[in-house]
This record gives sequence, structure tokens and C-alpha cells, in this order.
Amino acid sequence: MTRRASSDAALPESVRATLDEFRRALGLDVHLWRAEGTETVHVYPGLESGPPQSRCLPLPSETVGQLAIEVRGVEADRGELLGELIASQLARAFDHEREVRFFTYELSERYEEINLLYSISETLGSVLNLRDASLAILSEVCDVLAALRGSLWVYDPERGMLDLVAAVGREGREEPLPRDHPESVTAKVFRDGRSVIFGPGEDPGRLERPDEATERRSAPRAPESVLSVPIRYTPPTGIPRSVGVINLMGRRNGERFTASDEKLLSAIASQVGAAVENNRLVQKTLEQERVARELELAHDLQMKLLPMVEGFEGAEVGARMQPAESVGGDFYHLFRLPDDRVGVMLGDVSSHGFRAALVMALVMSAAAIYASEGASPALVLRHLDDALGDELESTEMYLTLFYGVLDPARQSLDYANAGHPHAFVVRSDGSSERLAATDPPVGIAGPDSYHQASVTWDRATDLLLLFTDGLSDLLGAAQRENGEEIVVREVEANRSRPAREIVDHLFTLAGQVRPEIMSDDRTVLVVR
Repeated sequence: MTRRASSDAALPESVRATLDEFRRALGLDVHLWRAEGTETVHVYPGLESGPPQSRCLPLPSETVGQLAIEVRGVEADRGELLGELIASQLARAFDHEREVRFFTYELSERYEEINLLYSISETLGSVLNLRDASLAILSEVCDVLAALRGSLWVYDPERGMLDLVAAVGREGREEPLPRDHPESVTAKVFRDGRSVIFGPGEDPGRLERPDEATERRSAPRAPESVLSVPIRYTPPTGIPRSVGVINLMGRRNGERFTASDEKLLSAIASQVGAAVENNRLVQKTLEQERVARELELAHDLQMKLLPMVEGFEGAEVGARMQPAESVGGDFYHLFRLPDDRVGVMLGDVSSHGFRAALVMALVMSAAAIYASEGASPALVLRHLDDALGDELESTEMYLTLFYGVLDPARQSLDYANAGHPHAFVVRSDGSSERLAATDPPVGIAGPDSYHQASVTWDRATDLLLLFTDGLSDLLGAAQRENGEEIVVREVEANRSRPAREIVDHLFTLAGQVRPEIMSDDRTVLVVR
């Protein structure tokens, strides 16, 4: 039984073109038939009825349908040879057509995924805020893969916790997730660095353990598919590491996530991993810049706490303080007192950095109050110890402190020295006299301290030299001798120069040491 081919039996264009070429070039009367059950359908060159007029040669079985070639108007043997030739060419044409259809289908099927990857690249390149970018990415991923919930977790190495950066869809866990959580699939995927897929009805364990409030609000859910992929970052040099996890839970069609879905999500996770690391580096850089600005501000503020020495009335003064860090615990202070007297103070907190700087600021503030009252040096130190003792004890610090009062009328220098080792009077003849400690440092001296001593003072020729061990230690280490002796010797040799130049000379010597190791704050105060 035969019938005409229907319109849906039309041949692919490449196959029809091949048959047309044989008919035109070789002048062959070629026909193509298809077996459909008990019927034989004529499919080329036109619609006709009736059985084939000569023997038909079947095409290879992998072609669409059961096709056979008929060559009319030639001898049987020649017809078979021509039929075999035409059949081989048609088989190639069918294979080509099938490949074109397959790749066209694949391209159309993957268009959304390709577009998604491109869109994510644009998002990560244009959105600086990681949370905003993550939310936009998750929304697109869930839309393309038909997921009911998506969540993106980023690891905080300092806390050892996975933090939820973005989530879309239904409710789920929002609290940070410990990296070593024994039941969480998210934590396990992060630790192992390997993706997992669970189909509907398979038990993934606790993917995102919700809090009790979320569990009470949520209705029981049917088993569903789960896809969890680690977010990996591969540095230019080094070993790849996990920086987070992307989870997809449930599909709108109820089907299982596939290996193809995993590959797509892994490609997305790789892009996100680079963005997460870049975000971390940006945040770290911003934090470092913020800290640097704060340190610079703190340094400027501390320098402004120190008194101006240029043009100080009542004495010629040279002074400089150079902290080992941005701020430090060394300080100096000057006070104009009644009867043309001058108060001179230098202190060294037993540390450096911010903690020492805070104590230094407290001491300077309190010293200004007690010294302005005109109290004796011993009484000023007593008041300071009473006021700062608890603070020094709680911070486990102490304070070496020298406070002297220059009295030109009496030609005397009255002083109290709470454990400060580097205090001298340099005389006009080049000799020097140590102003020895009268008591232990502030903070550890005890309730029965403080005392004071007195030496003669010639305001025209004598120099008061006070410095901290940051300077003497550096010079001593560089020249392999006693650093204090070096400082005193240099001041003795330059005693006739202005006080400011003497201080500059000492810091010039320190600056010539290579390498210049700033292990402690450096301060020098010279008063004439």
C-alpha cells in the first residue's frame, strides 16, 4: 500500500539539495521513499501515488525513518551502484542536519545560562557592595534554574564562621554558621571544597539549620532537590581555598538538580570567589587607610598637647619628642610660675603606642592642674601618684617622671625625680651633675613618697638636660658604648650653642645610625 507524503514529511533542505544536484548533474531520475508501518510514502521529488517502479536501496538505519533510494531509467546493476553512491551522500547530509539541529537545540537550551554568566560578570564588575551584588546574582540564578531558595555564605576566618551575605526565596537560616558544624551540609561543603547534589526524597542532613522561630513559622515541606557548591578562590600563586558556599534548594518543577546545573553554578561560584576575595582586599585596604588616617590624626593631636618652646618666656628652651610608633608615652611640659620661676617636667611611660599615649595625656592634664597651684615638686608628684595610681595599676604601667622648678632669685633648682635616670645639670665649665632619683617611679612608689632635692642654678650659663632612654639606647648600640655618656658628652661639647641647636644636633646623630631602629620613644629637653 502506498500513499502520498504529507507536508510534515518534508525533507531537510540539505538532503533535498543533494538529491536535486544528482538529478541535475547526472540527469538521474531519483526518487526517495519512506516506509511507515505497512505503507510506503513517496517523499521526493514530488507528491505521487503508486508503488516504486524499480528496486529501492535502503539508506543507513540511523537516518530519520526507514528511507530508500530508487533510481529509474537505468539498468538494474548501474541503478544499484548509483543508489549506493546517493545513499552514502544522503547519509552524510542527514548526519550534518542532525548535528545542526542538536547544536541549535543546545545553544537555545544554554542561551539563558550563557546570558546569566555574562550578566553576573557585569554585576560583579559594576556593583562594589558585595551584599548587593550577591543578592542580584542569586535572584538571577534562582530564576534561570527555577530554584525555590538560594543562599550565599561567605567565610570569616577571624571568627571561624560562615555569614549569610544574601538569600532569596523562602525563609531559611540567617544566623552565622560555624565552620565545623557537624550536621550542616553547608559547612561540610565548605570544608571539603566539593559540590553535592541531593534529589527529592534523599536526605541531605541539615543544609541550613533554621532557628526555632523559623521552624515554628514554616509548614512541613515535601522532600526536594538540593544543590550546594563551594565558592573557591585560586590566588595567582598558592593553593585554591574555599571562601564561601552557594546553596539552591527546591525546584519549581519538582525535579532534581542536574550535573549540568552543578557545572553552571560552579562557574558562577568561581566568579563570585574572585569577587569575594577582591572585596576582602578592598575592605582591608580601606581599613588600613582608615587606621592610617586615625594614627596620623592621633600623632598630630599628641604633638599639639606638647607645649610650644619657641618664644617661651622665662627661659631658653629646646625640645623634641619622636614616638616609636604614631603616638608614644614620652612627654615634656613647661610651666610659668609666680616670682619668675619656671617649672620643667619630663616623663616616660613604661610602654609606647596608644596605651602609653593615653596615660601621657592624663599625666599632662593633671600636671598642669597641680603645677599651676604653685606646689613644690615633691607635692606635685604626690598629687599625680594619687590621681593616676589606679589607672597605672589597671594598665600594668608605671611612669618615670622628673619635675624641677628653676628659681632665678634664689639661684636654685628644686626637683623631685621619680625614677627617671637621665637628668643632668651641665655647668659653664663643661662639667655635668646628675640629678639622681629621689623616689621610685609614679605608680609603684607607694604612699610614703615623694621627696625633693636642690642644686645651685646659674640661669646665664647652666643647662638643664633631660632625655629618655630611646635616644641613649640607640646611640649606645650604634657606637658600642654607654649611650647616656654619649648624650651628655655631646651636650657638654656644644653647651655654648642655643638650646634648640643642641637638641637638633642630638637628633641628627640619631638619624645617622643605620639602620635606625625605633624601639622606643625619643625625647630631649634642654633648658637654659
